Amino acid sequence: MEQKQITPYIAVTIGVLAVSTSAIFVRLADAPSSIVALYRLLFAVLLMVPIVLIKFRQELTEITSRDWLLSIASGVFLALHFILWFESLNHTSVASSVVLVTTQPIWAFLGGYLFFKERFTSGAVISLIIALVGSVIISWGDFHISGMALFGNFLALMGAIAVTGYFLFGQTVRKRLSLITYTFIVYGISSITLIIYNLILNEPFTGYSSDTWLYFLALAIIPTFFGHSLFNWAIKWVNASTITMGILFEPVGASILAYFILDELVTWSQLLGGVIVIFGLILFIFSTSKKKKVKVLDK
Repeated sequence: MEQKQITPYIAVTIGVLAVSTSAIFVRLADAPSSIVALYRLLFAVLLMVPIVLIKFRQELTEITSRDWLLSIASGVFLALHFILWFESLNHTSVASSVVLVTTQPIWAFLGGYLFFKERFTSGAVISLIIALVGSVIISWGDFHISGMALFGNFLALMGAIAVTGYFLFGQTVRKRLSLITYTFIVYGISSITLIIYNLILNEPFTGYSSDTWLYFLALAIIPTFFGHSLFNWAIKWVNASTITMGILFEPVGASILAYFILDELVTWSQLLGGVIVIFGLILFIFSTSKKKKVKVLDK
């Protein structure tokens, strides 16, 4: 295989490893989940400012009012996704949370069915049922461990649904704007949303340890730029289904990191349910890849 063919797959592999760190950094950061979400996005926006001002300033002035409204809705849903998912990590295991939030492609397809009248294939229905069975096994096992773990699983699923709203509102805008401009706007709107949310909750914006500030910065750089930026670069050479398939291994990477860094064990129900969910998602991707591109989860 030529170097040009190999390089995108190396990029996807690095991207999967990078996004696998996201849940770990959230757990390590000693701060409210909504504050962690805020600084992850805000630091990413600040890092993007020089690039946007130098190369994409003209594009910012040409955005229509309709695209601004859709971007605002997309940004609000992205903020909600991070609030729900990061909070879920305070109540359930990394393995359960990451597996359940990774079910996003199925919710996106359901959203397409409800709002855009897209039809299901029989394979999609079967794979959806398989993934839901796996989710039930995870939640049933966690319920016997702790009622709060079940609540955390619920938050993770709601986080997956929220990021679907982010995609549904943003998909048409993304087609008209460059990736950098679109990401900058949506992350900026999400940051503003999270500032307002934290003001309402009266969460402290300062007073955190130097380690926690480093975890905030690491969240903005590693899973965001070394994760999703590499995915978006690689998509020029490999199809979206390949990248989405790679992202399905994020729960595996996150669980391994949680074992070594957080001393978190994986229970039999999490392992069995996780394998079933990932198997269902793989079937789902195969059954829908010819019909539409499955969107990459922005975690």
